[in-house]
Amino acid sequence: MNVFLYITTVLIWGSTWLAIEFQLGEVAVLASLVYRWTIAAALMWSFCFLRGLSMKFAAKDHAYIALMAMCVFGFNYLLIYWAQQYLTSAMTSIAFSTMVLVNIINARIFFSQAVTPLIWLGGLFGVSGIVALFWLDIRSFDLDSASLKGLGLALLGTLLASFGNMISIRNSRLNLPIMQVNAWGMLYGALLMALVALILDVPFTVTTSTSYWLSLIYLSVFGSVIAFACYFALLKRIDPSKASYTSVLFPVVAVVLSTIFEDFVWTAYTVIGFLLVGLGNLVMLTPPKVFRNLLRKPL
Repeated sequence: MNVFLYITTVLIWGSTWLAIEFQLGEVAVLASLVYRWTIAAALMWSFCFLRGLSMKFAAKDHAYIALMAMCVFGFNYLLIYWAQQYLTSAMTSIAFSTMVLVNIINARIFFSQAVTPLIWLGGLFGVSGIVALFWLDIRSFDLDSASLKGLGLALLGTLLASFGNMISIRNSRLNLPIMQVNAWGMLYGALLMALVALILDVPFTVTTSTSYWLSLIYLSVFGSVIAFACYFALLKRIDPSKASYTSVLFPVVAVVLSTIFEDFVWTAYTVIGFLLVGLGNLVMLTPPKVFRNLLRKPL
């Protein structure tokens, strides 16, 4: 089950980077996020209703769910979408991949989670791999005010996503049901983004673009409903630093898709990046006792 949840999360969210590209342009980012979370919330509530699941939570739990929604289903996505208006998707991917390190630190701060050297090593291998993967973009990265603004937005969005992960861990440890929590969270996320849009006087326009609506449906159903259910279940079942390594693998999937659909040209840096990310994944997910047994074996 852990392998299934891990692979499903990686494949879906790795492909959403491509889908987001079709969301930028004609329709305002805030409006697109409202549409996305409204569709996702409607699907989640329908599922819970059909399954006869209780939607009742204590007021304190609702406060935490709303706070999680603000971090995970709200401002983090808004900041990432805004960042991609100033950065290439490659640079945004690099910034977001740092969540594996941020989650390690936050899990230590909020839950006194033990951090083994192997976890740090795996995280560093992963982030180094993403840097190598997009090294040519980094070399040509222009540190002008717009680029720095985009990088700051992406890193802030990543930090908020990590805080949302910590709240999800808190909810899981209290055995709050994932599906109902996500249903409420996505509803809160849709309402929050709608409120921000109204405050900023953002128009709720629509488009006749087929690619826009197909990508919106994909992001709502797969990128929101299915992927978040899998990821939060993974956070509940395994160490948060290991679960967050999925953020390192998203750009890898994006590169593979770009190779297939966008004629992405591989270089030596691409190969090195894949090898480092794979090595980091191996180090992060292999039980420590396996490494200890290997070290005890005579050469």
